[in-house]
Amino acid sequence: MTTKHMALATLVQGTGAHPASWLQTGTRDDASTSIEHFTALAQLAERGCFDIFFIADTPAARTENLYAWKRFPMFMNVFEPITLLSALAGATRHIGLGATASTSFMEPYNLARQFASLDHISHGRAAWNVVTSANDYAARNFGLDKLPPHAERYDKAAEFVEVVEQLWDTWEDDAFVHDRDNGLNFLPEKQHPVKHDGRYFKLDGALNIARPPQGKPVIIQAGASETGKDFAARTAEVVFASDPTVAKGKLFYDDLKGRMARFGRQPDELKILTGLSVVIGATEEEAEAKYQHLQSLIHPDVGRMRLAQDLETDLSDLPLDEPIPVARIPATSNFHRAYFDHIAAMIREQKLTLREMCQSYERGNVTFRGTPAQVADHMQEWLEAGAADGFMMIFHTMPGGMEDFVEQVVPLLQARGLMKREYTGRTLRDHLGLARPANRHVR
Repeated sequence: MTTKHMALATLVQGTGAHPASWLQTGTRDDASTSIEHFTALAQLAERGCFDIFFIADTPAARTENLYAWKRFPMFMNVFEPITLLSALAGATRHIGLGATASTSFMEPYNLARQFASLDHISHGRAAWNVVTSANDYAARNFGLDKLPPHAERYDKAAEFVEVVEQLWDTWEDDAFVHDRDNGLNFLPEKQHPVKHDGRYFKLDGALNIARPPQGKPVIIQAGASETGKDFAARTAEVVFASDPTVAKGKLFYDDLKGRMARFGRQPDELKILTGLSVVIGATEEEAEAKYQHLQSLIHPDVGRMRLAQDLETDLSDLPLDEPIPVARIPATSNFHRAYFDHIAAMIREQKLTLREMCQSYERGNVTFRGTPAQVADHMQEWLEAGAADGFMMIFHTMPGGMEDFVEQVVPLLQARGLMKREYTGRTLRDHLGLARPANRHVR
């Protein structure tokens, strides 16, 4: 039996991650904008000793195909994540608080200030998921007709992260001395203004908040392209992966960790968390029935739209009960490479009808259906195979799916020595076993 403790995050959406979760009886109408609902979810995750409570985001509502989006209101009525997590920081004590923020539509100074503030408010529990964004709805909100090319977005992201990390080192850890006797609030020699003149950003100034408690918030990334993996190997401390099998997960794990040496990093400086959706039942049959019921609620308009969005092509003219022709696969992807590749493989290999694909496609993940013991066995297999350092849990329904996991699976994982029984550190870096970085200006 392994003694390695897994890292555990959860992706949180109001009623759950399933496109039909909001249709479930008893679901709150205001779930996506209820601070009381999110507070209860964060406290439940903390009771389950999760490391990261994670909010995905895009700075846009959908403005096209509303006939389909009305049945799947993803990102149509949601909190801005930094505001939400700042509120949750006061309602929790231990769990890490992570959020998506785009390098394509923000300025480094504003983002550095926001996440430094969140790290102070939470006493060292902030995490930033670095994304370049992957839809043109957001682009049009910021003066663009469409997103720039994939490679250009990653070039900009690399410079963005570089500037943000410099800003977080504006002040040395002991710069603010609060010496009342001598009337000295801070030591001027311990301020290090940032002077940056790059391809995408120009900045000459200093961050107006003390260095974050963690040195810098934990950096998360989820790119699956070659460019994305190099970016993660250079900058990320947590990566969300989406491989459906242990074998593929192991290949990704070894590939990404193997790239880190080129950037002067050690493999244990990065935690890879594979995405895992679970539906839990007292028996396999019960879990399968719960899953199939949810799948049956996906309207064909929603299923077709989700496939078209991630395949980056129009599928509206295709009949539902025939396979998608291989010729309809675009030559390349500019948005989510992992999702694009997954759909392309389904079309080429599985020969499913469009209707069947609408019912089975899960954006890179495969839902594991089983008993609590079977879920624990599945997670242990991935961990012991060296295919993951932990999991990004994706619950189809909230709070029910998370409650089932916390109450029925977490105790089994703890009994097997795979999960911690309590938090022993104070910061998110403590929970993940990540070192606090030294200030670059201090030898």
